[in-house]
Order: sequence, then C-alpha cells, then structure tokens
Amino acid sequence: MATQERPLSPHLQVYKPQLTSTMSILHRITGVVLALGSLLFAAWLVAVAGGADAFELARAALASVPGQVLLFGLSACLVYHFLNGIRHLAWDAGHGLDIAKAYASGYAVLVLAVLITAGLWWAGLAMGGGA
Repeated sequence: MATQERPLSPHLQVYKPQLTSTMSILHRITGVVLALGSLLFAAWLVAVAGGADAFELARAALASVPGQVLLFGLSACLVYHFLNGIRHLAWDAGHGLDIAKAYASGYAVLVLAVLITAGLWWAGLAMGGGA
C-alpha cells in the first residue's frame, strides 16, 4: 500500500496566512524583541549606576539615529504586544471569539498600535526628548 506524502499537521504550506495567525506570529516575535530589549534597558541602568561618563556614552548611543530607530522599534513592539495581550485576555474571558469580532479587534489593535506609538514619539520629541 503506497503512502501519500502529506504533512502530519497543518502548517504554512497548507493554510494561507490570515490576520489572526499573522498577528499571533507577530505577538511572539514582539515578545522575543522585548525580551532582548530588556537587556538594553539593563545595560542603560548599569550605565546610569556607572557614573556620568558611562551615562553620557549610553545617552549619546541612544540619541544617535540608529539608537532612535532601535528605541522606536522597541516602543512599537511594546505597544503592539500590550494591546494584543489585552485582546488575548478578552478572548480568554470568552469575548470576541467569532470571526467578525476577531478581525475587528485585530484591525483595532493594529491601528491603535500605530497611533499610540506615533503619539508617544510625537509627545516625547515635542518635549525635547530627542536630545
């Protein structure tokens, strides 16, 4: 009896990406990025404790263009992960599980993540936080 070559479980070759699956993968990725970003935060705290010279070096690195891009990415990950986590908590409570509400909440998370991240950066730079 010939066996047909087929996957043992559903995977990306079988299913087209959907909003819910894409956001789930993005949630995991942002979690990893935030874990790595916590190492940057710890290094910044060490620089703060290390004195004025160490703090100035850390401040200059984070104020540079690559540093600002890194901080923007980390803040975007934080906002997205936070909002999507609230969405998952609602699902855990049994709310918004039907497809229409799942997609509506997904789009809401994406739009709010962009708006909140942009608002935070606009407020921070308007108060002189880009130095």
